Amino acid sequence: MTIAAKDIAPADIPDHFDNKDYSPYRFFSAEEWSHFRADTPLTLTADEVHRLRSLNDPIDLSEVRRIYLSLSRLLSTHVESSQMLFAQRQRFLSMSNDAKTPFVIGIAGSVAVGKSTTARILAELLSRWPSSPKVDLVTTDGFLYPNATLLRENMMDRKGFPESYDIGALLRFLSAIKAGQPNVKAPSYSHLTYDVLPDQFQTVDRPDILIFEGINVLQSRNLPADGKIVPMVSDFFDFSIYIDAEESLIHTWYVNRFMRLRQTAFRNPDSFFKRYAEVSEEEALTIAEGLWQNINLKNLRQNILPTRPRADLILQKGPNHLTETVALRKL
Repeated sequence: MTIAAKDIAPADIPDHFDNKDYSPYRFFSAEEWSHFRADTPLTLTADEVHRLRSLNDPIDLSEVRRIYLSLSRLLSTHVESSQMLFAQRQRFLSMSNDAKTPFVIGIAGSVAVGKSTTARILAELLSRWPSSPKVDLVTTDGFLYPNATLLRENMMDRKGFPESYDIGALLRFLSAIKAGQPNVKAPSYSHLTYDVLPDQFQTVDRPDILIFEGINVLQSRNLPADGKIVPMVSDFFDFSIYIDAEESLIHTWYVNRFMRLRQTAFRNPDSFFKRYAEVSEEEALTIAEGLWQNINLKNLRQNILPTRPRADLILQKGPNHLTETVALRKL
Protein backbone atom coordinates (compact mmCIF):
# COMPACT_ATOMS: atom_id res chain seq x y z
CA MET A 1 0.00 0.00 0.00
CA THR A 2 1.30 3.44 -0.91
CA ILE A 3 1.06 6.08 1.80
CA ALA A 4 0.18 9.50 0.47
CA ALA A 5 1.50 12.65 2.09
CA LYS A 6 -2.01 13.66 3.07
CA ASP A 7 -2.32 10.46 5.12
CA ILE A 8 0.53 11.52 7.41
CA ALA A 9 -0.61 13.71 10.27
CA PRO A 10 1.84 16.06 12.03
CA ALA A 11 1.26 14.08 15.22
CA ASP A 12 2.71 11.01 13.48
CA ILE A 13 6.08 12.70 12.97
CA PRO A 14 8.40 12.54 16.02
CA ASP A 15 9.50 15.93 17.30
CA HIS A 16 13.23 16.65 16.99
CA PHE A 17 13.52 17.85 20.56
CA ASP A 18 10.70 16.38 22.63
CA ASN A 19 11.32 12.78 21.58
CA LYS A 20 15.05 12.19 21.45
CA ASP A 21 14.63 8.47 20.77
CA TYR A 22 13.56 9.36 17.24
CA SER A 23 15.60 12.50 16.77
CA PRO A 24 18.13 12.75 13.91
CA TYR A 25 20.36 14.67 16.36
CA ARG A 26 22.69 13.74 19.18
CA PHE A 27 22.45 16.13 22.12
CA PHE A 28 25.32 17.32 24.29
CA SER A 29 25.49 19.64 27.26
CA ALA A 30 27.97 22.48 26.95
CA GLU A 31 30.25 20.66 29.39
CA GLU A 32 30.10 17.42 27.39
CA TRP A 33 30.69 19.29 24.15
CA SER A 34 33.71 21.11 25.55
CA HIS A 35 35.62 17.82 25.91
CA PHE A 36 35.65 17.32 22.13
CA ARG A 37 38.09 20.20 21.69
CA ALA A 38 40.86 17.76 22.68
CA ASP A 39 44.17 19.53 22.14
CA THR A 40 42.82 22.22 19.80
CA PRO A 41 44.82 25.35 20.68
CA LEU A 42 43.13 28.58 21.70
CA THR A 43 44.42 31.10 19.16
CA LEU A 44 42.27 34.10 20.17
CA THR A 45 42.99 36.62 22.91
CA ALA A 46 40.45 38.19 25.26
CA ASP A 47 40.80 41.52 23.44
CA GLU A 48 40.13 39.87 20.08
CA VAL A 49 36.99 38.15 21.37
CA HIS A 50 35.79 41.46 22.80
CA ARG A 51 36.30 43.08 19.39
CA LEU A 52 34.51 40.31 17.51
CA ARG A 53 31.40 40.06 19.66
CA SER A 54 28.23 42.00 18.94
CA LEU A 55 26.52 44.50 21.23
CA ASN A 56 25.01 42.84 24.33
CA ASP A 57 26.71 39.52 23.55
CA PRO A 58 28.73 38.40 26.63
CA ILE A 59 30.85 35.78 24.85
CA ASP A 60 34.36 35.54 26.32
CA LEU A 61 37.38 33.24 26.18
CA SER A 62 35.65 30.74 28.46
CA GLU A 63 32.77 30.37 25.97
CA VAL A 64 35.25 30.03 23.11
CA ARG A 65 36.94 27.18 24.99
CA ARG A 66 33.63 25.51 25.93
CA ILE A 67 31.91 25.67 22.55
CA TYR A 68 33.91 27.08 19.66
CA LEU A 69 37.14 25.10 19.91
CA SER A 70 35.20 21.84 19.65
CA LEU A 71 33.14 23.27 16.81
CA SER A 72 36.30 24.39 15.02
CA ARG A 73 37.76 20.90 15.41
CA LEU A 74 34.56 19.31 14.06
CA LEU A 75 34.52 21.63 11.06
CA SER A 76 38.16 20.83 10.35
CA THR A 77 37.26 17.13 10.04
CA HIS A 78 34.45 18.00 7.62
CA VAL A 79 36.71 20.18 5.49
CA GLU A 80 39.43 17.52 5.41
CA SER A 81 36.89 14.82 4.51
CA SER A 82 35.55 17.02 1.72
CA GLN A 83 39.06 17.48 0.37
CA MET A 84 39.73 13.73 0.49
CA LEU A 85 36.47 12.98 -1.32
CA PHE A 86 37.36 15.56 -3.97
CA ALA A 87 40.75 13.93 -4.53
CA GLN A 88 39.18 10.47 -4.74
CA ARG A 89 36.60 11.69 -7.25
CA GLN A 90 39.32 13.27 -9.37
CA ARG A 91 41.10 9.91 -9.53
CA PHE A 92 37.84 8.11 -10.27
CA LEU A 93 37.04 10.47 -13.16
CA SER A 94 40.66 10.70 -14.31
CA MET A 95 40.48 14.49 -14.01
CA SER A 96 43.43 16.46 -12.67
CA ASN A 97 42.73 20.05 -13.70
CA ASP A 98 39.70 20.85 -11.55
CA ALA A 99 40.29 23.01 -8.47
CA LYS A 100 38.55 22.26 -5.18
CA THR A 101 35.64 24.63 -4.64
CA PRO A 102 35.18 26.50 -1.32
CA PHE A 103 33.71 24.70 1.67
CA VAL A 104 30.60 26.74 2.50
CA ILE A 105 29.23 27.01 6.05
CA GLY A 106 25.74 28.49 6.47
CA ILE A 107 24.73 30.15 9.76
CA ALA A 108 21.04 30.88 10.44
CA GLY A 109 18.88 32.07 13.33
CA SER A 110 16.72 34.93 14.57
CA VAL A 111 17.71 38.56 14.94
CA ALA A 112 19.51 39.31 18.23
CA VAL A 113 20.41 35.65 18.84
CA GLY A 114 24.14 36.03 18.15
CA LYS A 115 24.65 34.86 14.54
CA SER A 116 27.13 37.61 13.69
CA THR A 117 29.28 36.90 16.74
CA THR A 118 29.33 33.18 15.99
CA ALA A 119 30.24 33.84 12.34
CA ARG A 120 33.09 36.21 13.22
CA ILE A 121 34.52 33.97 15.96
CA LEU A 122 34.45 30.94 13.68
CA ALA A 123 36.01 32.85 10.80
CA GLU A 124 38.94 33.85 13.01
CA LEU A 125 39.41 30.39 14.50
CA LEU A 126 39.23 28.61 11.14
CA SER A 127 41.70 31.00 9.51
CA ARG A 128 44.22 30.17 12.26
CA TRP A 129 44.35 26.45 11.65
CA PRO A 130 47.91 25.19 11.05
CA SER A 131 47.14 24.94 7.30
CA SER A 132 46.28 28.69 7.29
CA PRO A 133 43.19 28.40 5.09
CA LYS A 134 41.74 31.48 3.46
CA VAL A 135 38.37 32.21 5.13
CA ASP A 136 35.82 34.77 3.97
CA LEU A 137 32.61 35.87 5.70
CA VAL A 138 29.59 37.19 3.80
CA THR A 139 26.18 38.14 5.21
CA THR A 140 22.88 38.15 3.36
CA ASP A 141 22.15 41.79 4.30
CA GLY A 142 23.68 43.06 1.06
CA PHE A 143 21.24 40.92 -0.92
CA LEU A 144 18.22 42.74 0.50
CA TYR A 145 16.39 44.88 -2.00
CA PRO A 146 17.29 48.58 -1.56
CA ASN A 147 14.95 50.60 0.64
CA ALA A 148 13.71 52.49 -2.43
CA THR A 149 12.49 49.21 -3.91
CA LEU A 150 10.95 48.05 -0.64
CA LEU A 151 9.15 51.39 -0.25
CA ARG A 152 7.87 51.26 -3.82
CA GLU A 153 6.57 47.73 -3.28
CA ASN A 154 5.14 48.62 0.17
CA MET A 155 7.43 46.04 1.84
CA MET A 156 9.45 48.05 4.36
CA ASP A 157 7.62 46.30 7.21
CA ARG A 158 8.59 42.97 5.59
CA LYS A 159 12.31 43.73 5.53
CA GLY A 160 14.15 40.57 6.52
CA PHE A 161 11.31 38.32 5.32
CA PRO A 162 12.23 35.97 2.44
CA GLU A 163 10.48 38.11 -0.18
CA SER A 164 12.62 41.15 0.72
CA TYR A 165 15.77 39.52 -0.67
CA ASP A 166 16.98 39.47 -4.25
CA ILE A 167 17.06 35.67 -4.37
CA GLY A 168 18.27 35.67 -7.97
CA ALA A 169 21.35 37.71 -7.08
CA LEU A 170 21.95 35.61 -4.00
CA LEU A 171 21.83 32.34 -5.94
CA ARG A 172 24.03 33.73 -8.71
CA PHE A 173 26.63 34.69 -6.09
CA LEU A 174 26.67 31.26 -4.48
CA SER A 175 26.67 29.53 -7.87
CA ALA A 176 29.75 31.51 -8.87
CA ILE A 177 31.45 30.68 -5.56
CA LYS A 178 30.77 26.96 -5.93
CA ALA A 179 31.91 27.09 -9.56
CA GLY A 180 35.29 28.29 -8.30
CA GLN A 181 35.11 31.62 -10.12
CA PRO A 182 37.59 34.33 -9.05
CA ASN A 183 36.68 37.76 -7.67
CA VAL A 184 32.98 37.18 -7.08
CA LYS A 185 31.24 40.32 -5.84
CA ALA A 186 28.75 40.47 -2.98
CA PRO A 187 26.80 43.72 -2.45
CA SER A 188 27.59 45.68 0.72
CA TYR A 189 25.13 46.85 3.36
CA SER A 190 25.24 49.60 5.97
CA HIS A 191 23.57 49.03 9.33
CA LEU A 192 24.02 52.75 9.95
CA THR A 193 21.92 53.86 6.98
CA TYR A 194 19.89 50.63 7.06
CA ASP A 195 20.29 50.19 3.33
CA VAL A 196 22.28 48.52 0.59
CA LEU A 197 25.29 50.62 -0.40
CA PRO A 198 25.11 51.43 -4.12
CA ASP A 199 28.16 50.46 -6.16
CA GLN A 200 29.98 49.07 -3.11
CA PHE A 201 30.92 45.40 -3.01
CA GLN A 202 32.85 42.78 -1.08
CA THR A 203 35.07 40.73 -3.38
CA VAL A 204 35.40 37.04 -2.62
CA ASP A 205 38.33 35.43 -4.43
CA ARG A 206 38.24 31.64 -4.19
CA PRO A 207 38.55 31.15 -0.42
CA ASP A 208 39.12 27.74 1.10
CA ILE A 209 36.14 28.33 3.40
CA LEU A 210 33.20 30.70 3.04
CA ILE A 211 30.91 31.47 5.98
CA PHE A 212 27.52 32.67 4.78
CA GLU A 213 25.38 34.18 7.55
CA GLY A 214 21.76 35.33 7.54
CA ILE A 215 18.39 34.82 9.18
CA ASN A 216 16.81 32.94 6.29
CA VAL A 217 19.71 31.04 4.69
CA LEU A 218 18.07 27.66 5.45
CA GLN A 219 14.78 28.71 3.86
CA SER A 220 13.17 26.16 1.55
CA ARG A 221 10.85 26.92 -1.35
CA ASN A 222 8.05 25.31 -3.31
CA LEU A 223 9.23 22.78 -5.87
CA PRO A 224 7.89 22.78 -9.46
CA ALA A 225 5.66 19.92 -10.58
CA ASP A 226 7.65 19.45 -13.80
CA GLY A 227 10.83 18.45 -11.97
CA LYS A 228 12.95 21.36 -13.18
CA ILE A 229 15.90 22.44 -11.06
CA VAL A 230 14.94 25.12 -8.54
CA PRO A 231 17.98 25.78 -6.34
CA MET A 232 17.76 26.78 -2.69
CA VAL A 233 20.42 28.75 -0.86
CA SER A 234 21.15 25.78 1.41
CA ASP A 235 21.91 23.60 -1.63
CA PHE A 236 25.30 25.32 -1.73
CA PHE A 237 26.16 24.59 1.92
CA ASP A 238 28.56 21.87 3.00
CA PHE A 239 27.65 22.40 6.66
CA SER A 240 24.94 24.45 8.36
CA ILE A 241 24.50 25.87 11.86
CA TYR A 242 21.35 27.22 13.51
CA ILE A 243 21.65 29.53 16.54
CA ASP A 244 18.64 28.91 18.77
CA ALA A 245 17.06 30.20 21.98
CA GLU A 246 13.65 30.37 23.58
CA GLU A 247 11.36 32.95 22.01
CA SER A 248 11.03 34.88 25.26
CA LEU A 249 14.82 35.18 25.54
CA ILE A 250 15.24 36.46 21.99
CA HIS A 251 12.49 38.98 22.68
CA THR A 252 14.35 40.27 25.74
CA TRP A 253 17.69 40.41 23.90
CA TYR A 254 16.15 42.28 20.97
CA VAL A 255 14.52 44.94 23.14
CA ASN A 256 17.61 45.35 25.32
CA ARG A 257 19.80 45.76 22.25
CA PHE A 258 17.43 48.33 20.79
CA MET A 259 17.53 50.36 24.01
CA ARG A 260 21.35 50.15 24.11
CA LEU A 261 21.59 51.31 20.49
CA ARG A 262 19.62 54.44 21.45
CA GLN A 263 22.62 55.47 23.51
CA THR A 264 25.19 54.57 20.83
CA ALA A 265 24.71 54.01 17.08
CA PHE A 266 21.27 55.64 16.87
CA ARG A 267 22.79 58.96 18.00
CA ASN A 268 24.89 59.17 14.83
CA PRO A 269 23.47 61.97 12.63
CA ASP A 270 23.60 59.61 9.63
CA SER A 271 21.72 56.80 11.36
CA PHE A 272 18.45 55.69 9.80
CA PHE A 273 17.17 55.21 13.36
CA LYS A 274 18.25 58.60 14.71
CA ARG A 275 14.63 59.51 15.46
CA TYR A 276 14.48 56.69 18.02
CA ALA A 277 17.29 58.28 20.02
CA GLU A 278 15.29 61.51 20.29
CA VAL A 279 12.12 60.11 21.86
CA SER A 280 11.60 59.37 25.54
CA GLU A 281 12.70 56.05 26.99
CA GLU A 282 9.06 55.03 27.46
CA GLU A 283 8.25 55.83 23.83
CA ALA A 284 11.37 54.00 22.65
CA LEU A 285 10.40 50.92 24.63
CA THR A 286 6.93 50.97 23.04
CA ILE A 287 8.52 51.26 19.59
CA ALA A 288 10.90 48.37 20.28
CA GLU A 289 8.05 46.15 21.46
CA GLY A 290 6.05 47.06 18.35
CA LEU A 291 8.93 46.22 16.02
CA TRP A 292 9.38 42.91 17.78
CA GLN A 293 5.72 41.90 17.79
CA ASN A 294 4.81 43.12 14.31
CA ILE A 295 7.94 42.25 12.34
CA ASN A 296 10.65 40.17 14.00
CA LEU A 297 8.44 37.77 15.95
CA LYS A 298 6.30 37.11 12.87
CA ASN A 299 9.39 36.44 10.80
CA LEU A 300 10.78 34.12 13.47
CA ARG A 301 7.60 32.07 13.71
CA GLN A 302 6.71 32.00 10.03
CA ASN A 303 10.08 31.72 8.32
CA ILE A 304 13.14 31.30 10.56
CA LEU A 305 12.26 28.75 13.27
CA PRO A 306 10.71 26.29 10.76
CA THR A 307 14.15 25.98 9.13
CA ARG A 308 15.85 24.80 12.35
CA PRO A 309 15.45 21.06 11.61
CA ARG A 310 17.37 21.54 8.36
CA ALA A 311 20.61 22.46 10.16
CA ASP A 312 23.53 20.09 10.69
CA LEU A 313 24.23 21.57 14.12
CA ILE A 314 22.12 23.60 16.55
CA LEU A 315 23.54 25.79 19.30
CA GLN A 316 20.87 26.25 21.98
CA LYS A 317 21.45 29.32 24.14
CA GLY A 318 20.24 29.97 27.67
CA PRO A 319 19.22 33.12 29.58
CA ASN A 320 22.80 34.37 29.90
CA HIS A 321 23.20 34.30 26.10
CA LEU A 322 25.71 31.44 26.39
CA THR A 323 25.30 28.01 24.79
CA GLU A 324 23.74 25.36 27.01
CA THR A 325 23.10 22.50 24.56
CA VAL A 326 24.61 21.41 21.24
CA ALA A 327 22.61 19.22 18.87
CA LEU A 328 24.63 17.49 16.12
CA ARG A 329 22.92 15.69 13.27
CA LYS A 330 23.66 11.96 13.21
CA LEU A 331 25.50 10.44 10.24
